[in-house]
Amino acid sequence: MNSSATRTRWSTVAASGAALVALAAGTAAPASAVTPAPAPATAAATGAPLPGLDPAKLQAAIGGLPNADVTGALLRITGSAGHWSGTSGVGDLETSQGVPPDAHIRIGSISKVFTATIVLQLAAEHRIDLDKPVQQYLPGVLPADLPPVEVGQLLNHTSGLPRGAASPDFGDGSPEWFAANRLRSFTPKQVVDLMAGQPMQFAPGTAQQYSGMNYYVAGLLVEKITGHTFAHEVRSRITRPLGLHDTYVPDADDPRLPGPHSHGYLTVTSSDGTTHPVDVTEQSPWPWAEGGMISTPADLDRFMTALFRGRFLPPVQQAELFNVPDVPSFHSSQCRTEADAGRACMSMGIMRVKASNGVVVWGKTGSRPGWTSGAFATRDLSRKVVYSVNPTNLNGTEMRYVQQIAAASFGTVVPAAN
Repeated sequence: MNSSATRTRWSTVAASGAALVALAAGTAAPASAVTPAPAPATAAATGAPLPGLDPAKLQAAIGGLPNADVTGALLRITGSAGHWSGTSGVGDLETSQGVPPDAHIRIGSISKVFTATIVLQLAAEHRIDLDKPVQQYLPGVLPADLPPVEVGQLLNHTSGLPRGAASPDFGDGSPEWFAANRLRSFTPKQVVDLMAGQPMQFAPGTAQQYSGMNYYVAGLLVEKITGHTFAHEVRSRITRPLGLHDTYVPDADDPRLPGPHSHGYLTVTSSDGTTHPVDVTEQSPWPWAEGGMISTPADLDRFMTALFRGRFLPPVQQAELFNVPDVPSFHSSQCRTEADAGRACMSMGIMRVKASNGVVVWGKTGSRPGWTSGAFATRDLSRKVVYSVNPTNLNGTEMRYVQQIAAASFGTVVPAAN
């Protein structure tokens, strides 16, 4: 979530949104392989050429792992324009075992893509209207003094909903707090209630600010309209029909991460000033519909492929996936590339990123302590990339790997000034 400065780190947006871009840290894979495209590929809708997959560049982009900032990484590139896959670093500091290429990962805010897909399906079923206030469907959930907020404005982050008030229950944003409290759980209602008494960020529909609060409310909307849990709707509508056996919404009291997986670590400072890694692989999945899901690279690849091909949504709702509102970006943790600077880049569920060479990609980043991940593709699916890196801190230093992989996979993406 992104409802207060002290809690952003525990949400799915912190590190991955700042550098923005598509692809994160991949792999200097010991067994990497490249299958070249038969001819130079172009990104649909722009005609911009995709760069070829250069094994040396991909390996260099994620070389030198493990180091003080990142313990391991994995990268999966597929599509008609070529394939590359591999891993780098270690998945377990105690045994020095490598990173499993099919590792289960905490996908953070990539969960939002699943949430948005379900809400758009409900709109296609005429069970909700994207243009009607969410207060109509969830009376009493939002603070009474807030203006009407349309359902669609939740999905594309133009709601202007307040950031939640700071609360000691949600910590101080430090690795030390999270390491000590990683098994604590919070309900969606506890999160949404933090908006009480806080001001709107802007009038609904007038700007875009990436905020996890939107997707807590969207998750509650799914449960109210369907009468089922959010986890049930993900299973019945997406993962079971698509055969995504390794993708799911964990129970709130289940901190486990299935194997195979890389361990997540945070470097913490002890009272005597020394530092040491703490294993945070097991942690509460309380970010839920906003960022609590677990998946694998292969499952994310399959999900994004089916989503882009229109398997889940009819044409009207499918268009919303690629419809970015023409509004300013308001102090957002996303939309910081040179091409998007100052303007919105989020649609209803995913984000648009434009490389300096003109290639446009769509997808979503996500973070949880110990993981920074992403899933991106060109609109025509000629290139699809899923990555996950294991950072040991909460300050975003791993994002240089994201930028390097973005450049090797799609072309250089230049961050705009903050």
